[in-house]
Amino acid sequence: MKIRKTNLEEKEIPEKWYNIIADMPNKPLPPLHPGTLEPIGPDALAPLFPEALIKQEVTTDKWVTIPDEVRNMYSIWRPTPLYRAYGLEKALDTPAKIYYKYEGVSPSGSHKPNTAIPQAYYNKQEGIKRITTETGAGQWGSALSFACQHFGIACDVYMVRLSYNDKPYRKMMMNTWGANVYPSPSDRTEAGRKILAENPDSPGSLGIAISEAVEMAATRDDTKYALGSVLNHVKLHQTIIGLEAIKQMEKAGSDLPDIVIAPFGGGSNFAGLSFPFLRLNLEEGKKIRCIASEPSSCPKLTRGIFRYDFGDTAGMTPLLPMYTLGHDFIPAPIHAGGLRYHGAGVIVSQLLKDQLIEARAHDNLEIFEAGVLFSRAEGIIPAPEANHGIATAIQEAKKCKEEGVSKTILFNLCGHGNFDMKAYDDYFAGKIRQHELSQEEIDASIAKLGTPTIPV
Repeated sequence: MKIRKTNLEEKEIPEKWYNIIADMPNKPLPPLHPGTLEPIGPDALAPLFPEALIKQEVTTDKWVTIPDEVRNMYSIWRPTPLYRAYGLEKALDTPAKIYYKYEGVSPSGSHKPNTAIPQAYYNKQEGIKRITTETGAGQWGSALSFACQHFGIACDVYMVRLSYNDKPYRKMMMNTWGANVYPSPSDRTEAGRKILAENPDSPGSLGIAISEAVEMAATRDDTKYALGSVLNHVKLHQTIIGLEAIKQMEKAGSDLPDIVIAPFGGGSNFAGLSFPFLRLNLEEGKKIRCIASEPSSCPKLTRGIFRYDFGDTAGMTPLLPMYTLGHDFIPAPIHAGGLRYHGAGVIVSQLLKDQLIEARAHDNLEIFEAGVLFSRAEGIIPAPEANHGIATAIQEAKKCKEEGVSKTILFNLCGHGNFDMKAYDDYFAGKIRQHELSQEEIDASIAKLGTPTIPV
C-alpha cells in the first residue's frame, strides 16, 4: 500500500520559531515615520502591540522560543499532516512527486491559528482586555476569535464587506467563539465613514479594514491590535509549518523539495512554509526554488513597484518598504478575499528584490479550475486562496512532464473551502470570469503615491 500521509508526534512540535532576518544577506529597510520620513523605533508600535510582540518584530535572533502554553495549544491540531498527492500526480500524468502540507485541520480550518494563538497569549500576559483586527475571507478573524476565546479576551473583527456578505458562516463561526463582527467599511470609525461617503457601495478591502481596526485600537487604552499577515512577528510564528515539513520530508524518505510553493496575500502563508527551506539555501547552499502565488487581479509581487507605502488605506501605519500597488488600490471583488491586499510584507519584498524567491500570478478562472481538479483527485475542497498555490504546482508538474524530468514539489494547502461553497457555485454556474488588471489601472494607482521611493 502506498503511504499517503506522514505524521509527526505531538512531542515533535518544534520548540522554536525561525527568524529568517538573521540569515538574509540584505536586511530589510526600516519603517519610516510618515511625517518626518525618519526611521521609527519599537516605541512607535507600543500603542498597538504588546511589548513581547514588538520585541519579536525587531529581533535579529535566529531562533525564538515558543512558550509552553502556546505549544500546548498548538497540540490541539499540530503537527499537521504532510500528504503525497498520488491522485493529483496521476491526473496530471506527471513524473513529478507532489506533496502538500495540510493546514486545514486546525479548529478554524486554516494556517492562521499558528499566529493567532501566540498573539492572544502575549496580549493576555500583558493584561490586555480587547483585541481588534481585520479579516478578508474570514480565516484570520476566525482564528483570532478562537484564540481570544481561549484566553478570555474580547475580540472585534472588521470583515471586508464583500466577504461579510458572501461568507455568512465565517461570520457565524466568529460569533460562536464570542467575537463581534462588523462589515468594513463601517460607520463605526472615521476611516470607514469617509470611505462610505465617497462610495456607499464599497466592497471593502483589507487595507480599509486594517485602517478601521487600527483606529479603534489606537483610541482605546484597554485595546490592542492584531494583524494576521504582513508583519515580521506574524511570519515568524508561521514558520512552524515549514519546520514540521522538513522533518516530515525526511521521515517520508523523500529528497528535499526542488520547488516550494504557497499562496501569497501579505506573506504569512508563503513565509510559513518557505522560510525554513530558504534557510537551507542561505546556510547550506541548497537550490530550492520558492514561489509565491498571487492573484492576477492583485499582483503586487509580479507587477507592483518596490517603494515605501502605507500598510493600510487611510495611512495610519508607518511607511513600509514593500512591493505595492498603492494603498488606495481596491482589488476586484474576487472570491479569494484573503489575497485582496495592496502590498507585500517587508521581508518577502526584500527577498524578491534580491531574487532569492520567485512570484507567479494566476487569474480568477484558472485557480478554480485548479481547485476542482485537485478536489476530484485528492478529495479535499481547497479554499480559493489555497487554489493559487495549487495552480502553480500544477504548472510546475506539467512542465516536468514536458521536459521529461522528475522534480519534487511541495505546496501549502493552507485551508479548506468548506465555507467557500458560494465561490464554487459561481464557478460551476459560469459566473466567474477571467480578470486581469490593465497596466493603465496599475499605473494610475501607483501614481497617487506621494511617499518616497526606495533608495537604490
